[in-house]
Amino acid sequence: MGIVSWIILGLLAGAIAKLLLPGKDPGGIIVTTLIGIAGSFIGGWLSTKILHRSISVHFFDLPTWISAIAGSLALLIVYRLIFGKSRD
Repeated sequence: MGIVSWIILGLLAGAIAKLLLPGKDPGGIIVTTLIGIAGSFIGGWLSTKILHRSISVHFFDLPTWISAIAGSLALLIVYRLIFGKSRD
């Protein structure tokens, strides 16, 4: 996949992660995209290192999407723990 595909995947994975974890989030669309892109890379890396499941180079591959969303969820939780209290 090219860099544009990773950005689109990250944006969608971050948006899905925010839908799965409702509540106040300290950040907008840019933060969602960055969390999604980083989550995609972290999810893919963990998938290859821990589960020994390589990530496909195809955009519409279910394991790629699952690992991207899982990584985004993990990063969103960490992001909320670190920066969530600063909005109060």
